[in-house]
Amino acid sequence: MYAVIRSGGKQARVAPGDTLRLEKLAGDVGDSIELSDVLMLGEEGEPRVGTPLVDGAKVRGTILAQGRGDKITVFKMKRRKGYRRKQGHRQAYTEVRIDAIEG
Repeated sequence: MYAVIRSGGKQARVAPGDTLRLEKLAGDVGDSIELSDVLMLGEEGEPRVGTPLVDGAKVRGTILAQGRGDKITVFKMKRRKGYRRKQGHRQAYTEVRIDAIEG
């Protein structure tokens, strides 16, 4: 069984046992979370597609880590104008292990 979920403005295809990084979610390491934005459920036979969400479907998972990604550099410049701006950014993430898909 698999599901397509929506979290943090992005979509991901997940199955029980998968580990994935999502945009930062509230919770501590070891907490269990419930993702209710399920767009599609797939099993043997026909998949169930929601309009936009599948009714009664949930994905349960466990938070494995809270962290920040690699640093990226944002550099803006306009030639011959003396305009230069340099900024760094590290995106926060939550690493989640999918335990069960219900629905």
